[in-house]
Amino acid sequence: MSLSRRHLLQTAALSPAVALPQISPNDRIRFATIGIGGMGTGDSESALRTGLTEMVGASDIYQGRLDRARERFGSHLFTTRDYREVLARKDIDAVIIATPDHWHARIATEALAAGKDVYVEKPMVQKVEDGIGLVEAAGKSGRILQVGSQRVSSIVYAKAKELLAAGAIGELNLVEAWWDRNSAIGAWQYSIPPDATPANIDWDRFLGAAPKRPFDPVRLFRWRNYQDYGTGVAGDLFVHLFSGLHFITGAAGPSRVYATGALRYWKDGRDVPDVMVGLYDYPARGPMPAFNLALRVNFVNGAGETSGFRFVGSEGVLTVDSGVTVERQPREKEPGYTVGTFPRKLQEQFLDEYRKKYPPQAPTMDAMRPQGQQSYRPERGYSDHLDHHRNFFSAVRSRKPVVEDARFGLQAAGPALLSNRSVAEQKAFRWNPETFTAEAIG
Repeated sequence: MSLSRRHLLQTAALSPAVALPQISPNDRIRFATIGIGGMGTGDSESALRTGLTEMVGASDIYQGRLDRARERFGSHLFTTRDYREVLARKDIDAVIIATPDHWHARIATEALAAGKDVYVEKPMVQKVEDGIGLVEAAGKSGRILQVGSQRVSSIVYAKAKELLAAGAIGELNLVEAWWDRNSAIGAWQYSIPPDATPANIDWDRFLGAAPKRPFDPVRLFRWRNYQDYGTGVAGDLFVHLFSGLHFITGAAGPSRVYATGALRYWKDGRDVPDVMVGLYDYPARGPMPAFNLALRVNFVNGAGETSGFRFVGSEGVLTVDSGVTVERQPREKEPGYTVGTFPRKLQEQFLDEYRKKYPPQAPTMDAMRPQGQQSYRPERGYSDHLDHHRNFFSAVRSRKPVVEDARFGLQAAGPALLSNRSVAEQKAFRWNPETFTAEAIG
């Protein structure tokens, strides 16, 4: 008889969040959001839900988003198309950076230099070399920097980490991770506002250090589709999977990276793949053995959107999606035998020795081993996005370190960005997650 148990995760007991201090309504952390599009708006809402903050400003290069921010968050909001005006304000303690990827490193570095604590969306940087400078800047500044991959603050991932460390599946040897989509919005075909004109958009500021191009609102509002501003499926979704994996296993990163991919379906002018597969070698680290990782992102999945992990071990499989499931099918204690092709005399000789080594055992209650499945689910309405912001603003208040600091962020972004290089150059790469250096193999 298979045994099945269901356990509710208890938020208070298992969340890695820092205990919230009691602060008065007049002692809020004052923040501004730079890049108040879909992600920036969601981040701002979560930041306000923590009960620790007050939103005082927003910056965006599209006037319509600034107008919407004042509608959504209050007419008191200071708004500007120039993020530097936000950084210059002395009444702002922290900033949320939710701009296109090619602006992350520059704005985050300038924000740290201006004395602001920084929540920067993933991937932390568009290019690995930019990340090294940001890691150094964060370390020298004494400010809090947290990267926005919320799974490192999830009670679900905390439970998976606990179970894996406790030996729930034996010795880990393989991890499979995936994120599949099958919709236009899932493939970044975001809506273009009717008033997307040069008068309402600071086009040159959007381009920044990217190649100069004529005004094209599609490239702005669907920037993830273009290498000039984004990092493709690897930077958008692989990095989430790397962050979650590194948190659960304690790994710093792979030692070898190989990826392949192509543009299969969404041929809408984009220049990044919509299907990508990556293979990664992880060396042993502390108590964690060496293992292999297989990643997949597919924007052409007819079965709809799914994402998750399968941690495969010697004694079971741990699956992480909206919860955690452990399945076990223990190995037989005897190795068994295959003697049917031996001559009869050798069969008898082999079986005689085998039965001496593994004498028949009468079934007993003590010999019964647990099999089947254990499932752990958070309570309805749980939000790791909220927990991630709660962790950040609690750290801003307490000055205690965060899990997903600049170093952790680059260790997740590095192999994701290197996956893009691997696809483009059709090469495998060695990766050093301690020095953030890479070299082509062959």
